[in-house]
Amino acid sequence: MFRGSKRRKLVLAVVTLTVLGILMGVGFQRRCAAEAANDYDSIELFTDVLAIVKKSYVEEVDTKKLIYGAINGMLASLDPHSSFMPPDMYKEMKIDTRGSFGGLGIEITIKDGILTVISPIEDTPAFKAGIKPGDQILKIDDHWTKDMSIMDAVKRMRGPKGTKVTITVTREGFDKPKDFTLTRDTIQVKSVKYKPLDNGYGYIRISQFQEKTDEDLTKALEQMKKDNNGNVRGLVLDLRNDPGGLLDQAVKVADHFISDGLIVYTEGREKDSKMRFSATHDNEEPNYPMVVLINSGSASASEIVAGALQDHKRAVIMGTQSFGKGSVQTIIPLPDDSGLRLTTARYYTPNGRSIQAKGITPDIVVDQLELTTPEKKDVMHIREKDLENHFENQDATQSADGKAKGKLPNYKTDAQLKGDYQLMRALDLLKAWEIMKGVDTGH
Repeated sequence: MFRGSKRRKLVLAVVTLTVLGILMGVGFQRRCAAEAANDYDSIELFTDVLAIVKKSYVEEVDTKKLIYGAINGMLASLDPHSSFMPPDMYKEMKIDTRGSFGGLGIEITIKDGILTVISPIEDTPAFKAGIKPGDQILKIDDHWTKDMSIMDAVKRMRGPKGTKVTITVTREGFDKPKDFTLTRDTIQVKSVKYKPLDNGYGYIRISQFQEKTDEDLTKALEQMKKDNNGNVRGLVLDLRNDPGGLLDQAVKVADHFISDGLIVYTEGREKDSKMRFSATHDNEEPNYPMVVLINSGSASASEIVAGALQDHKRAVIMGTQSFGKGSVQTIIPLPDDSGLRLTTARYYTPNGRSIQAKGITPDIVVDQLELTTPEKKDVMHIREKDLENHFENQDATQSADGKAKGKLPNYKTDAQLKGDYQLMRALDLLKAWEIMKGVDTGH
């Protein structure tokens, strides 16, 4: 009786599991079918609206213009950094990464539907006219920027060298909006600039990560060694107001200063979005002391470099909290020569930190004060977390394992250097570092 009962129970269990498996399979198929039906219904809704607009709108409209507008709206609903680029904008974007384009020289974002300056690019018409981080651009010529896309704003500000454009700006402290009439120029962004400091110390500024950033950094490092007869006592690497750029260039920059281990890794849904970048030993610099300067205008690729150097304890990070853009955008070309900029992954520092909507926290917090007017603070307060539809921060649950010729132009006059409070604090720290090595702490 026991054996028969046991056998019957076993048969019943097998039958139950089989039926459950069939039901689960049927349930999965039904869910897939339901999702496909929902997608079909949504697409059908879109085509219905398109047909109604084409037939009944008060004026005749171009189908491609409607499709482009719909794609823009779809991507804008995802996050602040995904966007669609019509053929002319896609062409401009490819030019941008090479460091030369016609325009004003302003890095912009959208905050609360208002076009807002992240930072002006140095030595450009916008920079020379006094455009500042945090400025809100209300109008471009006669066009209001409320709900204007970034790509549309860029298109309106770009143009041939010598032509003029008027932007209407409001700023904290302005009684009323102010017009700035700027003359477009060919923006030649020098991504790396070098300046010798006191004997043995150097200053290198990276303003943007472009195709030749690593090449230009190599030149700057070689010049710094030459200026100091190979005896470099310390380096200030300035990443303030650096909006980022090319991921591979950020990895190569960090690789100069990290001897081994992970520099950055990315995580996304697709296999190709899961990447790991480690030090290669190809360009390793001597282990001199370093201070990296960041602020709220330091974003994306500049945060990768700062985060890697901080996690490897290779440099002291000084300044104010960085922007917090911890997502990776992939540029996807489309058949009609347009392009898609799509967020495909998040990146993480070597210790598994996601900086998304959080940023890099400096080891030493130093606000930017003008030495002649100590009450003046760092005016850039807009960060990734302030942007509509930004991703929330997702820290990883655990740590991941992981000779050029020519001389670059000097950057900043001596008077400008002495008026840069954060830079002077960084130099003081490097000197104190040198002094402390010689202090006898024994009793």
